[in-house]
Amino acid sequence: MLRSMYSGISGMKNFQTKLDVLGNNIANVNTYGYKKGRTTFQDLVSQQVAGATAPAGNRGGVNAKQVGLGSQIGTIDTVQTAGSIQSTGRPLDLAIAGDGYFVVNDGSTNYYTRAGNFYLDSSGNLVTGDGLYVQKTGGGNINIPSTSKSYSIGANGKVNITDANGNITPNTPTIELAKFANNEGLQKAGGNLFAQSVNSGNPLLGAPGANGTGTFVSSALEMSNVDLSEEFTDMIVAQRGFQANTRIITTSDEILQELVNLKR
Repeated sequence: MLRSMYSGISGMKNFQTKLDVLGNNIANVNTYGYKKGRTTFQDLVSQQVAGATAPAGNRGGVNAKQVGLGSQIGTIDTVQTAGSIQSTGRPLDLAIAGDGYFVVNDGSTNYYTRAGNFYLDSSGNLVTGDGLYVQKTGGGNINIPSTSKSYSIGANGKVNITDANGNITPNTPTIELAKFANNEGLQKAGGNLFAQSVNSGNPLLGAPGANGTGTFVSSALEMSNVDLSEEFTDMIVAQRGFQANTRIITTSDEILQELVNLKR
């Protein structure tokens, strides 16, 4: 069989994966804190037709002759660039201006997120939309008593609580941020969450502004970093790449048909 046919099949599979990633990006264009994916390709092993020779005597060297056998997925990256910040006017909405992730806990495991749309549960704990507890520096949940008159969150992560008498509560908690040596090594865990992996490194935990982390923008949320114009352009490129690979298979099939017809 012709090698070009199998090369075309590998190209079609790769562009299908690229379209899957693009489709997920477009589906999450309005997801708070979402980080887009990116697909890269690399060539497969090449078949050696003739090896290279070194210069000898009165004859110069000759380069190797190789035929490539298609392509494969190189990487599927998570692009951790910042999205635009949108003002909401809601006091429990937070955006991170700079590096870092909110630390949330499901009771046993820490997860990390850039989505800062937080809420209060019936016990006054600060939680995500799925009920995971937002963590404070040093560990533990953040609680705002129901008897509080008002509260606010500063750029430094301090949760300023005013009691029923109008006094600011001392020793208020600070929302914790995490930073990793390799942010792109984090694994997506669904629900706007990232999980630590063996290649992300251990989290550096601290208050906003510590360990190179950013600060908070109160009453605002970070939007997705998906650029629709870029995604649509990549979608056209992927579609045409897929189409070109189908033409390779069709042309290879026509050549095989001509070979079969030689017997007639």
